[in-house]
Amino acid sequence: MTLFISAFFLGLIFNAAPGAVFAATVREGVRGGFRPALDVQIGSLVGDATWAVLGLVGVGLLLQTEVLRIPVGIAGVIYLVWLAWDSWRAASRAFTLGTDAEHLRGRALRQGVLLSITNPQNVAYWAALGSALGAVGVKTPVAADYAIFFAGFMASSVAWAFVCAALVDRLFRHATARWASITYKVCAIAFLVLAASAMRDLFTQVAKRRSAADTTLLIDERVKAVE
Repeated sequence: MTLFISAFFLGLIFNAAPGAVFAATVREGVRGGFRPALDVQIGSLVGDATWAVLGLVGVGLLLQTEVLRIPVGIAGVIYLVWLAWDSWRAASRAFTLGTDAEHLRGRALRQGVLLSITNPQNVAYWAALGSALGAVGVKTPVAADYAIFFAGFMASSVAWAFVCAALVDRLFRHATARWASITYKVCAIAFLVLAASAMRDLFTQVAKRRSAADTTLLIDERVKAVE
């Protein structure tokens, strides 16, 4: 029970942190209400569960975070830039609130999935799962411990999906088309800022890898010189 509760609160912290999924939830919720906002959140759960399964089953693969985080990060940056452009373009067009709900829901679900799948923080989070379990007292985790952690994390993610969608719906339920357009532009800027931040992180990672490689090469050369 302690492990489940710990995983539940860690999941809340992870999901409640402002980011691209929240911006997409606002973008879809302001136009379509609760259901499209919820669909973004549900879609993000698909990505979260995918990385969780990889982290629990393929721990050896995820330990190579640098190998995964860079291509995943590049894909995320590209998608965020596209969302920024799409949001700004949509804000410049006249649209009616609450229309074409099925189309909005399908698009919202896809956005949630893609944003979560291309989030490099998911790779880092699940690669550090062993440390997280150790912090709550599980020094040598077994399959049951991983399953309990996964259940706690996903339970909090599902709970947050409904809470977040309800909050967005509550805040923007009576938004006019003008305010919706302004919100779309704010979301576009948020997506662009997130893309720039992700790109900066990628450059930092590449620089660190090159520095580490240069250091290793220098040490090897000195060892050979001594020999």
